Amino acid sequence: MSDAPFIHESSYVDEGARIGAGTKVWHFCHVMGGAVIGERCSLGQNVVVMGGATIGNNVKIQNNVSVYEGVVLEDDVFCGPSMVFTNVINPRSAVSRKHEYRTTHVKRGASIGANATIVCGVTLGEYAFIGAGAVVTKDVLPFALIAGVPGRHIGWMCRCGERLSDGGAGTCAACGTTYERHGEGIRIAGGRDS
Repeated sequence: MSDAPFIHESSYVDEGARIGAGTKVWHFCHVMGGAVIGERCSLGQNVVVMGGATIGNNVKIQNNVSVYEGVVLEDDVFCGPSMVFTNVINPRSAVSRKHEYRTTHVKRGASIGANATIVCGVTLGEYAFIGAGAVVTKDVLPFALIAGVPGRHIGWMCRCGERLSDGGAGTCAACGTTYERHGEGIRIAGGRDS
């Protein structure tokens, strides 16, 4: 078994793109020069990764997602089908705004549901969970569950992907991980964040 990345014959990978070992780039994708993609990732059908985008290890990007310049996805991030990133707050076709790109940072283990929109310039905390169709316009705390338009905090999620009790502090019934209150949010008991 080879550790080389798999690139489907219908996809384009431009010179200058870096793709890690074991990564799979499926049908009709385009990875542009300057993009950095880690190891063991999966890019579903019709994914575009622009130059200047950074993708960590073991990231799953489902069909029809564009990862624009300025988007940083840390390890173990999940991007659901047809979810949307942006990189400019006030786009106009006739006005170049490339110098105004804002960084969007998705931290380790976060999940973004199908058809969600992440407005540029925000940070999604570790293991945050963005519900399908949500529109995120501000930073999201680690382990937070966000839903709605505009996105609002409705609960807490375990790193295993199960919903925690309303307050977030306590033990996950599915995996046994214990959480404690930490500032405005929660963290894994004992001060560990992952």
